[in-house]
Amino acid sequence: MSETKVVVAIEEERLELSVRTGSIGPDVVDIGPLYKQLKMFTYDPGFTSTASCESKITYIDGDEGVLLHRGFPIEQLAEHGDFLEVCYLLLYGELPTKAQKADFDYRVTHHTMVHEQMSRFFTGFRRDAHPMAVMCGCVGALSAFYHDSTDITDPHQRMVASLRMIAKMPTIAAMAYKYHIGQPFVYPKNDLDYASNFLRMCFAVPCEEYVVNPVLARAMDRIFILHADHEQNASTSTVRLAGSSGANPFACIAAGIACLWGPAHGGANEAALNMLAEIGTADRIPEYIAKAKDKNDPFRLMGFGHRVYKNYDPRAKIMQKTTHEVLAELGQKDDPLLEVAMELERIALTDEYFIEKKLYPNIDFYSGITLSAMGFPTEMFTVLFALARTVGWIAQWNEMIEDAEQRIGRPRQLYVGAPLRDYVPVSKR
Repeated sequence: MSETKVVVAIEEERLELSVRTGSIGPDVVDIGPLYKQLKMFTYDPGFTSTASCESKITYIDGDEGVLLHRGFPIEQLAEHGDFLEVCYLLLYGELPTKAQKADFDYRVTHHTMVHEQMSRFFTGFRRDAHPMAVMCGCVGALSAFYHDSTDITDPHQRMVASLRMIAKMPTIAAMAYKYHIGQPFVYPKNDLDYASNFLRMCFAVPCEEYVVNPVLARAMDRIFILHADHEQNASTSTVRLAGSSGANPFACIAAGIACLWGPAHGGANEAALNMLAEIGTADRIPEYIAKAKDKNDPFRLMGFGHRVYKNYDPRAKIMQKTTHEVLAELGQKDDPLLEVAMELERIALTDEYFIEKKLYPNIDFYSGITLSAMGFPTEMFTVLFALARTVGWIAQWNEMIEDAEQRIGRPRQLYVGAPLRDYVPVSKR
């Protein structure tokens, strides 16, 4: 069978471009020779039609509402697996055996403490510093504390850095939270699982015992799974772009955290919760639906629609179930925000306006309610997202380092500024 080609014709010049086919998903046109032969670039703001790399980690079919990690549906991983098992899968490509999982869990658990001098690093921030600002600074500073895992050409050092990042991120996130609320840091405990350990570091205090609620621990673990990786999104692309220059892994993850902070990315769940609080009660929903449909009104429904998904976000279905489990466990079944959320969801799935525009509820729609019920302030929502997404960033970074085709990122542009002109001395202007 002959190789598929795409022909680009510019006046009398013709160029044949190869078509590359993945294991699933749409084919891509290799535009590498375009500039070399025709002196032209493609124009794609936001890179919505551009494949920046080849990857084996995560696959999304936004039209069908499909999310696969290494071929496994997110629904199965969230229902039957735990977060560290998903971490192993993303990093190594296969689900671990019982022995491999026990070894991986042990290695992560015994890397959870951070260098003691880092506790003094936190005091350099203002007491009212946003936890995401603290996260950016502290994660970037890890390279100053762990010099022995910054050589990206050494596979062993890359592995150590990967484990350190996954293990220490909950500790750093909990320290950022404790510093934010003025409580003493709580050290990790090696006899607790990943999610339980994190909840204890966030909510325990030295003066009394803290027993982790298993329902909340399972919900936290599921939230981590649902946020673990999401293909070439803005923050992941940022990590890859930073990594393409040869930057150390800690600096690359700090760059990803900075990108995630944006309200259009990691801050969307906070915005969704604020919107539900603004609406207040279900009887006010028609008023806000009308505002959302009015082209002249700046109001937008947060937590609906997605850059990639044009169907129901598969993570949102799992998150909805988790939300109900948490609220029931905490005795908040009649939560007014949930009542507003459920009615908004019903309208979105039946109203022609939402169906036509494919504005389905996404994961941010429910995660904010859940995290708030668990006791986290809105300032911590994006921090938790960063904690979970670290494994995806690290897996993508490792894949990029090992990719022989990868070069330093250097997007081109369509220049629309002033053409060539001569300098005029200031005395003659």
